[in-house]
Amino acid sequence: MRNKKSIASQLILIVVALVLINVLSEKYFLRLDFTEDKVYTLSKATKDILKSLDEPVTVTAYFTRGSQQQIEKARQDFKDMLIEYSNVSKGMLNYEFLNPNEDPQVEQEAMQAGIQPLVISVREKDQVKQQKVYLGAKITMGEQTDIIPVMQPGAAMEYALSSSIKKLAVIDKPKVGLLQGHGEPPMNAYAQAVQQLQVLYELQPVDLSTPDVKPEDFITLAIVAPTDSFPQADLNKLDQYLAQGGNLYIAFNRFEGDFQTMRGNLTQTNLGQWLEQKGLKVENNCVVDASAGTVGVRQQTGFMTFTRQIPFPYWPLIRSFDKDMPITKGLEQLMLQLASTINFTGDTSLSYKPFLLTSEKSGTLPLPAFFNVQKQWGENDFPLGKLTVGAILEGPIAGSTHSSIVLIGDGDFAINGEGEEAQQRQPDNVSLMVNAIDFLSDDTGLIDLRTKEVTSRPLDELEEGRSTWLKWLNFSLPLILVVLYGIVRSQIRRSKRKKRMEEGYV
Repeated sequence: MRNKKSIASQLILIVVALVLINVLSEKYFLRLDFTEDKVYTLSKATKDILKSLDEPVTVTAYFTRGSQQQIEKARQDFKDMLIEYSNVSKGMLNYEFLNPNEDPQVEQEAMQAGIQPLVISVREKDQVKQQKVYLGAKITMGEQTDIIPVMQPGAAMEYALSSSIKKLAVIDKPKVGLLQGHGEPPMNAYAQAVQQLQVLYELQPVDLSTPDVKPEDFITLAIVAPTDSFPQADLNKLDQYLAQGGNLYIAFNRFEGDFQTMRGNLTQTNLGQWLEQKGLKVENNCVVDASAGTVGVRQQTGFMTFTRQIPFPYWPLIRSFDKDMPITKGLEQLMLQLASTINFTGDTSLSYKPFLLTSEKSGTLPLPAFFNVQKQWGENDFPLGKLTVGAILEGPIAGSTHSSIVLIGDGDFAINGEGEEAQQRQPDNVSLMVNAIDFLSDDTGLIDLRTKEVTSRPLDELEEGRSTWLKWLNFSLPLILVVLYGIVRSQIRRSKRKKRMEEGYV
């Protein structure tokens, strides 16, 4: 009878402890993060933003419940993150979760705020049905509001939320100038990058020939794909800007591709000579790479015409990054469209760091170049490897004050184009431009969060040895734990039996 009461008391204590732990976990949240990039650990940048809040922030999350497992996981991840945000901010951040699928009024409120539903296919009772799914949030501070329309599962949630809070909290955004007047495309030609940059910066077109323009008012100046020469007065202003500690982002085309004549011709700009005076030489060449993007070539067989995708080595795929650098951290792949190599010609007073490299099988062609779509490429066409197409120069570049230049040997990699010719750029192309300007302009550390996400790494893409080891570990670990538990329990019971058999045991 006593044993039954003891067991009942233990069960009651266990239940009470579990309930208490669940209640406390809502307020005091703790989790261990064993992911490679610490995806589930709040960064110093986020903590600094939350600790410096002067006004309360309210996050209203509009998330669908009871949908696919991936959607439910995204909801739980976002909720866990909000609990941490609330704890770090010491109550300055409050949140609530609403399910628009259960309440038409809540759904209307979400849509009016700018949160549109995704339509996904859900299988129910051997039938595939279309379901509306909400994965958005509204962030409010005082009378200001910002919207995260979609929180994609596995995406960089911390960056989206922290940058949104920062956007509302910042009073005076730093200014980033986009140079115009030398054949550069207008701001709307790279709308994807502009949209992301406007979160933290005030972007303005800058014409150096305008008398009242003061370059020193801008934390960074961006020079994107110029095609005309710079007047000496403009180059002098750039020298003065660097001498005062300014930062330059330069995406530079040594040549332009004319796909009507299939030729690459040198650009008529003197920016290359000016860069060489600073120690950065963009070579007169065209990079070719065995790892390349593809183009569609029309072919006719009999009465049929079809388009075949073939590798186009003039469009190198860049997968070799310096993973420790903020500019490229988290990037997987980007495609350059007609690039030239970069070399350093300066002295040891400057710090030169390549961060974009071609593959092991690459090469260069002299300019002007002819783009031969029908060419049969072989190993001999790619005798070089690890050519630099993106680099950072830091130090006393002009004068004695420290300044920085980020240079990329392709001016068009992040440009969408305008009107009917506009096209979406792959995310890493846009992230590279935004990251580079962030690196030069932002001192909050948010750049490290832009590409902080749960990356898909299927077993079939791992090395065979590691893949096999992980499979066996997943299979055998539960069995090993059960066996160890059985051994330990058996030893405990054996020890108790021995004690009972000893003289004087009560």
